[in-house]
Amino acid sequence: MTSILQAAQFLKSVAALSQLPADDGREVAFAGRSNAGKSSALNVLTGHKGLARTSKTPGRTQLLNYFTVSPQCYLVDLPGYGYAKVPAAVRRDWGELVGGYLQQRLALKGLILIMDIRHPFTDFDLQLLDWCQAEELPVHILLSKADKLSRGAASQTLQAARVLLGRDYPAAQMSVQVFSALKKLGVDEARHCVTRWLGLDQV
Repeated sequence: MTSILQAAQFLKSVAALSQLPADDGREVAFAGRSNAGKSSALNVLTGHKGLARTSKTPGRTQLLNYFTVSPQCYLVDLPGYGYAKVPAAVRRDWGELVGGYLQQRLALKGLILIMDIRHPFTDFDLQLLDWCQAEELPVHILLSKADKLSRGAASQTLQAARVLLGRDYPAAQMSVQVFSALKKLGVDEARHCVTRWLGLDQV
């Protein structure tokens, strides 16, 4: 299935909030632990194998990476979080950059949160969900690497995730699905969410 997301092209890397594009478009950000498969998800959703860098060394993405989908419509790859081997000073810089972006960015219409389906809802994930609920920012969760589990186990994890969201975040706009970049499982569902937030679902 073709998608308008296939038009995505790298625009710039942002190391400071002052470098962000004009705050008058529409953006969807991608977040997750450094080893959750965030770059792989971005690549398969856009149909570009090398759009977002993937690495066997978690924590490699240290900047906000902007990709243009159409004029004033962007995908934003946020630095991965929660990887212990990253120096504390670097983690602090990431936190200031990402925190400032999430709090100040008016163009941000939704957050795609990638979680390894085998290790969902870590402390970092829950902190981010708490913030998104407080800020009324929509979140769509991809339970990634679903190919690592049987279909039954993946379905059970999905159901448990839905129960958790309904219980702990009843007022939030949050949804969840299973996803596998390797098997291209759930790609169309995730693409639909992203294009809807970008206002491109009717294009």
